[in-house]
Amino acid sequence: MKEAPLPSICPENRAAIGLHLSRLTFLGNGPYSMDIGPGECVGLTGRSGVGKTQLLRAIADVIAHEGDCFLGDDACSSVAAPEWRKRVAMVPAESFWWYDTVGAHFDNKSPATALQVLFKKLGFSADVMRWQISRLSTGERQRLALVRSLMNEPQVLLLDEPTSALDREMAAAVEAIVVDICASNQCICLWVSHDLEQLFRVATRVYRVEGNGLSEEKQRCM
Repeated sequence: MKEAPLPSICPENRAAIGLHLSRLTFLGNGPYSMDIGPGECVGLTGRSGVGKTQLLRAIADVIAHEGDCFLGDDACSSVAAPEWRKRVAMVPAESFWWYDTVGAHFDNKSPATALQVLFKKLGFSADVMRWQISRLSTGERQRLALVRSLMNEPQVLLLDEPTSALDREMAAAVEAIVVDICASNQCICLWVSHDLEQLFRVATRVYRVEGNGLSEEKQRCM
């Protein structure tokens, strides 16, 4: 049987817009500048501790920063933080959960069909909404955190090592979903990983994060 396609999760009339980082600095790092077009996935790599996660946090307006981020014509500095973080969603390597069950983290406005398709593609059974959070493995939390963020219809998805606790099969499922979301919904993605092979599979460009800026990584021919 042919696998069900991933349904659109964004409003049909939503304009496709780009993300612009303008001399973004934080915690003594930067400046970072970059233009990312609608539907594009950009990979970020670099040594441990260099500031990859903090760069995502600055873009999401979770930590103090100078410079600015623009989503289309809207500057982060001019948008209320809760609204910005809905439009620019970060999925951390270790997600946070507030309620006892999975279903309590999804409001009744979440499209049921989209949820069912995403759950199936990510290896969850039909009763996952009744599962206790306390029973979830790290990998299950990673996959469910991605679904939870997608249900908020973000225009930008910031992924911090989203497959670090997953086996090869589930990592491939996450990669396929993100690539599909970027293409079909014109969602922008920044994907942090130490796995260069993975980044070159999912991203149109890959950058190495340094303390004072970004340098583009070129794929090496084997």
